Amino acid sequence: MEQEQLIKDYVDAHLQEAIELLEKLGKIPAPSRHEEKRAEFCMRWFMEQGADEVWIDEAKNVICAVDCDKYEDIAVFMAHTDIVFPDKEELPMRREGKKLYAPGIGDDTANLVNLMMAAKYFLNHKIPMKKGVLFVANSCEEGLGNLEGCKEIFNNFGNRITEFYSFDGYMSQCTSIPVGSYRYRISVKGDGGHSYLDFGNENAVCTMASLIQGLYEVEVPTEEKTTYNVGYIEGGTTVNSIPQEAVILYEYRSPSQKCLSDMEGKFNKIISDLRSSGKRIKAEILGIRPGKGEMNGELLKSWTENNISIIKKYYDGPMDIQPYSTDGNIPLSRGVLANTIGTIVGGGAHKREEWVDLDSIPAGMSIALALMLQYVKEA
Repeated sequence: MEQEQLIKDYVDAHLQEAIELLEKLGKIPAPSRHEEKRAEFCMRWFMEQGADEVWIDEAKNVICAVDCDKYEDIAVFMAHTDIVFPDKEELPMRREGKKLYAPGIGDDTANLVNLMMAAKYFLNHKIPMKKGVLFVANSCEEGLGNLEGCKEIFNNFGNRITEFYSFDGYMSQCTSIPVGSYRYRISVKGDGGHSYLDFGNENAVCTMASLIQGLYEVEVPTEEKTTYNVGYIEGGTTVNSIPQEAVILYEYRSPSQKCLSDMEGKFNKIISDLRSSGKRIKAEILGIRPGKGEMNGELLKSWTENNISIIKKYYDGPMDIQPYSTDGNIPLSRGVLANTIGTIVGGGAHKREEWVDLDSIPAGMSIALALMLQYVKEA
């Protein structure tokens, strides 16, 4: 049977099962670092499909290994379990026609379902692979989860991983360019006191204003787009009180690890200079997402183009290949071939009213399965 017919027959036969899985999985809460309910569900599901080797690691990743004991090289297929919302109880869900609404239903639950349903084909049929394959439902992709789930995969398998696919985002997306970021919480202490009686005492807000001015006067590297932002500020109590403390959240971003390292040096100098002048400043790193490391650019380009050609068999719209911050940051920072690929159509990402178009599930499942079939051992 030709591959395209095989994919069509499999998807047609399992479409309703995929929708039912999405409706079940989409109700299970999974805040970053608290994905245990989804992880347990996914592990049981993989076992029910015939997985011989599946476990939950210390980072709450669900790992289903196929033929990894036979080969040194490994290809990873991953989609994250966590969502941006803090809910600990069952998530609300509603269906209107072909649209399914729920917090996190597209980012990344529907992509995870497409991964799981494509993996089911290999687990049910015990198909031998030409290298080891890991199907991973990973933790901690969102926000200050800081990609800890993906980092744990590379801590344990890093030197063996040769290709990496993350299913995340919408069907037009196929990115091979990571947006790295360094995020900080910076606090400043002052003397405080009464605005009139203690006038002249060190004012934490004034010191913070000087710090922010310095951060915004930094000349960014020009090799690749590099940005910075103060996204949050608080401090002081009343109009007639000299503030004793001020706090900001600050980040800088770039696809290039070299540019990020340059920004880190400039940031550290600003903080050091203020401390040397007697200012009481504390800078705490909240999270680091690495940028692109050293790698074979031509090989990555041709590999990505091949993946796009597979995607276009099932998606005929324009492709979005711009940089994004995803689990793909980790392999790309290590020189490993990686794409982050969307497999669903939907909208409202990071809103509680996020939705997915159930009519896009067949194409998404087909994309996931077609990418995986590249690793089947030839007879």
